Amino acid sequence: MSVDRSPIILAFSGGLDTSFCVPWLKQHYGRDVITATVDTGGIDRDGASKLQQRSAALGAVEHVLLDGKKAYFDTVLRFLIAGNVRRGQFYPLCVGAERGLQATELAKLALARKATTVAHGCTAAGNDQVRFEVALRTLSPKLEVLAPVRDNNWVRAEQLGYLQEHGLPLPAQGSAYSINRGLWGITIGGRETLTSMASIPEDAWVLSSGAFVKPLPATTHTLGFRHGIPVSLDGESLEPVALIEKLEVLAGAYGIGRGIHLGDTVLGTKGRVAFEAPAAITLITAHRELEKLVLSAQQARIKDSAAAIYGDLVHEGKQLDLAARDIEALFVSSQQRVTGDVFFTLRPGNLFITGTTSPHSLLAATRGVFGESAGEWTAADALGFARVLSLPGILQSRAAATEQGS
Repeated sequence: MSVDRSPIILAFSGGLDTSFCVPWLKQHYGRDVITATVDTGGIDRDGASKLQQRSAALGAVEHVLLDGKKAYFDTVLRFLIAGNVRRGQFYPLCVGAERGLQATELAKLALARKATTVAHGCTAAGNDQVRFEVALRTLSPKLEVLAPVRDNNWVRAEQLGYLQEHGLPLPAQGSAYSINRGLWGITIGGRETLTSMASIPEDAWVLSSGAFVKPLPATTHTLGFRHGIPVSLDGESLEPVALIEKLEVLAGAYGIGRGIHLGDTVLGTKGRVAFEAPAAITLITAHRELEKLVLSAQQARIKDSAAAIYGDLVHEGKQLDLAARDIEALFVSSQQRVTGDVFFTLRPGNLFITGTTSPHSLLAATRGVFGESAGEWTAADALGFARVLSLPGILQSRAAATEQGS
């Protein structure tokens, strides 16, 4: 029986859990470790360099940084915008939506390096362990998936002790808050989010700290969409990733997109996390208003129903399920006429949609003016319509009277 000597591919963030996994996997399995980071936003040049250095110092034979931002938009974010997806009608899935893409890239890397095993540093308490493993097993059922921290119940003190014992560098410590950042926003966890009562302090916000201490004057802006995809900001044509990054800075300075989400975890418990999603909230809000101008009531109703299911699939790491492809096909079809401009004003803590315009405007297409003139029908038509529309109520009242008379 041959011994598996293929490298282990480790999803690597540079934090304590994944830093601990590098030497522990090497020691426990006697195999090389290749660390892999899929950049779905939030990693600058300095951050990338530090990840490379940390990986090497911990003993990995190779570190791979994969740029996944464009793929993240093309395969996930465009559909979250198309569906106006906000979990609990509030949270725009800032972090977690990228796990399916990251798992896909890990599986591809494993194939390229002839690796039979991938690993992650998730604990037993969070959503990401489920998202990673559902996605990885869907993509490549034969891959062995290791989760050392979860499966051995390692706690932070034990991991730190192991690294110190082996003379290995420790990750930066001291922050009271756990921060995850991606293209679609930031999540912030701390002692305040462990209960349902309080907000995090002002200085814990990352993108908008001080937005209400020194408030900026109001400014007006324009977002352009083509077939539901954002293509311009204030008249400047931009690729979606660049537009999102620019909008994050612009709207974040006004404190747009702050929130604390209380919802249901994949595991069935309640969880709470602070988030900042200035670009996501601005885009979803603007897109929703443009849709109101160009979609029929039935189109919007059907799409909203599908969007709720799609949000659940993404949240649970099931976005590789074929059901997600079916919903995405509906979204693509629904966006054919979602083209136009959305005008909005930013004030501290307030995003105000001023108006919308589109060549496919259903408002402009009608000859009538709501509340002013009919245009499309006569007074007799309106009278007949009202009579027909009242029939269900008339029949119910008649039936009730018959029942009472008996």
